Amino acid sequence: MTMQNPALQGGVASGHPQVTEAAGAILRAGGNAFDAVVAAGFASAVVEPALTSLGGGGFLLARTAWGQAILFDFFVDTPGQGLQPHALEPHFLPVTVQFPGSEQIFNIGLGSAAVPGVLRGYLHIHRRLGRLPLPEILAPAIHLAREGVALNAKQAYFLQLLTPIMTLTATGRDLFMLQGRTPIEGDVLHNQDLAAFLETLPFDGEREFYEGGLAQRIAADMRDNGGLLTSADLAACRVIERAPLPVDYRGHRLLTNPPPSFGGSLLALSLRLLEAREVAALGFGSPAHLALLAAVMQEVDHRRAEGYLSPADLGQPGLSQSLERVRTASGGTTHISVCDNEGNAASMTTSNGEGSGYFVPSTGIMLNNMMGEDDLHPEGFHVSPPGLRVSSMMSPSLLLAGDRLRLALGSGGSKRIRTALLQVISHVADFDMSPQAAVEAPRLHWDGSDLQIEPGFPDATLAALASRWPINVWTEKNVYFGGVHAVAPTGDGAGDPRRGGSAATIG
Repeated sequence: MTMQNPALQGGVASGHPQVTEAAGAILRAGGNAFDAVVAAGFASAVVEPALTSLGGGGFLLARTAWGQAILFDFFVDTPGQGLQPHALEPHFLPVTVQFPGSEQIFNIGLGSAAVPGVLRGYLHIHRRLGRLPLPEILAPAIHLAREGVALNAKQAYFLQLLTPIMTLTATGRDLFMLQGRTPIEGDVLHNQDLAAFLETLPFDGEREFYEGGLAQRIAADMRDNGGLLTSADLAACRVIERAPLPVDYRGHRLLTNPPPSFGGSLLALSLRLLEAREVAALGFGSPAHLALLAAVMQEVDHRRAEGYLSPADLGQPGLSQSLERVRTASGGTTHISVCDNEGNAASMTTSNGEGSGYFVPSTGIMLNNMMGEDDLHPEGFHVSPPGLRVSSMMSPSLLLAGDRLRLALGSGGSKRIRTALLQVISHVADFDMSPQAAVEAPRLHWDGSDLQIEPGFPDATLAALASRWPINVWTEKNVYFGGVHAVAPTGDGAGDPRRGGSAATIG
């Protein structure tokens, strides 16, 4: 018997209306937040193919109705178990992705694929915390894959950005080209192989993927085409349960992704530095407010380049030095947040990177390119030995006020994840914004050389920033600046419009 709290409502925020609907359908059918987030994850792999995949990696931060918090780490591992050291060389195909105001080089190809954890993670979480039968959890994704999905404007844009990757192989071209052209808004995409594969999961599909015939086919393809992923790597894939990283900020406590991932630790450092000033007193969007944000972002980048990832790494002398400097200066990823009316909350971020271009035979699943993401390998590609969990920027988080959950949130956006979350958390904690206002407010990001700034800030603020930093003011709010999907236990939520987000209250 489930215990419902009349003060709570179910709520979902995600990157796509059909992902939100998949989670809502599970909540309405009597599932809890964990059933709903797993169903939404499977659906997301169908309708957000440029952002996530069952061949990628991710994290879920869960908080149960009785207050237990668990971080489920199902991110990728470094490949190459069983290979000789001389064979552990990256085989990359560099691809440049052109954003409207910036460009970024990504490495793809079979040598970029790390050990995929998403499929194992979803099934582990369902077994651990879910209660509905697995076929019911899978039903929305199977329907979407088989009957087809009409592309909305954002998904069409993402596919256009990543066309060279999505269509690298014949399988990709069959899925993501229509009569020789890139699909546009309104075109319907199907993935019959994925639908058929999902139907095997209640039986033996997971074993096939990680230890059976499919695993052997993946390993053979890798061996024949310069990849590093082996059958030993796949068989060794595991979900790790960790204690979340707690961060105190102005009367709130943030629970986020702990080490070995560095996204949560860098977010923690950012929040500690932001406390150098009373942010609310500066006024939202003022020159002083944005200068403080810019200084914090620049300082965190500086400290990361020195090898420091958290307040604990810096120690008190280093933290004090950073605080003084701040005072003086004053991806493909997607996220799903779910709260239910019992008090459970789930914050899940997953990614396929930009995708390797390689599809697992007969499954419709593209593997990730995490071994080719330079931001995940600051010491160089393929430096770590096989079998290690790769660090990540992903930071699914829960914001608490005392023992009360205030917000479940997270973001996609590669290097922009921590800066997007920093700003939304500050908007809520410092300016008492609603989830929607906090998510939709304009953002900025320090990219290492320039301040990238969304439209919407006063001209006087922009002029003040330009006197101190090189700035690039965008003409639109863009996917480049992340995609924060947030929901409160009251059901009040926001899907980031930068990524076609969708939110719904489930009564």
